[in-house]
Amino acid sequence: MILGIVSAAVHVVLGALFGLWAGGPIGLLIGAVVGLLVGAIFGWAVASAGVYAADARGIALFVVDHTWSLLNTLVGAIYLAVHLLFGHTLDRPTSQGSGRVSLVEGVSPRYATTIGTVCAGSSPGIQRHEDVHIFQARLLGPLYIPLVLANYVLFTIAPVWLLYHDHTNAPINRFTRYFEIGVYPHVWNEAIAYRIQGTPPR
Repeated sequence: MILGIVSAAVHVVLGALFGLWAGGPIGLLIGAVVGLLVGAIFGWAVASAGVYAADARGIALFVVDHTWSLLNTLVGAIYLAVHLLFGHTLDRPTSQGSGRVSLVEGVSPRYATTIGTVCAGSSPGIQRHEDVHIFQARLLGPLYIPLVLANYVLFTIAPVWLLYHDHTNAPINRFTRYFEIGVYPHVWNEAIAYRIQGTPPR
């Protein structure tokens, strides 16, 4: 319960500071309200699912997620709020003590998606892959999302991955496959995660 309240408070402070920087006193108020809404939802999930274990590892993960990796946690909190808005369900048993907020439903039935510490639509068969993304975010902190986005943009407009792509087993023969079979599995964060667990789409 305490970690959920602290998490919500951190989101309020972050929202208020960003609002102050962007729009002065009125921006501070708007930012604090937005931070409260997003933070209350994320804090509720943290507390109700017991996401962070009450041991040294759990506390350390909480501290990293709310300091160095706070940008990832914030974007994940917004992602969580959108999922809940669409009626998706918090997976409490899978979340408990894991250091991640798990959701039963994903964006697509074919893929799990992880943003920050929020993992949607995963299963035991691919959870280790998704946990790699959480580790990557914690390791790189505020650099993680910009580096992932930059790689997607680069590989979309300059597909150097075509030089080493498996054209025989995963042909790029229509527009949607360019992204699903080409760009997506070759960006650095996915390539690393697939090496640890899972098979890239073909």
